[in-house]
Amino acid sequence: MQCPKCRGNMRTYERNGVHIEQCDNCRGIFLDYGELETLTRMETQYHAAPPPAPAPGPAWGAQHGGHHGGHHYGHNRQRSWVGMLFST
Repeated sequence: MQCPKCRGNMRTYERNGVHIEQCDNCRGIFLDYGELETLTRMETQYHAAPPPAPAPGPAWGAQHGGHHGGHHYGHNRQRSWVGMLFST
């Protein structure tokens, strides 16, 4: 398949049941019929999901939090689900 914009080669990816075509040359993204609606619905569900329940505290006498104080660095809920689709 050729890119409608630059005539480059298109590659098809499937992520979570969504088929996405991306141009190797201009990196344009093209979606099949209905895929944008599917992505929009999945994005809405992703942001509406309740935060996970906190894990129970450590047992009496167990070390608490380690040397980072129990923080989980690198976890950012504000990131778009669609952005994560192309992260790999």
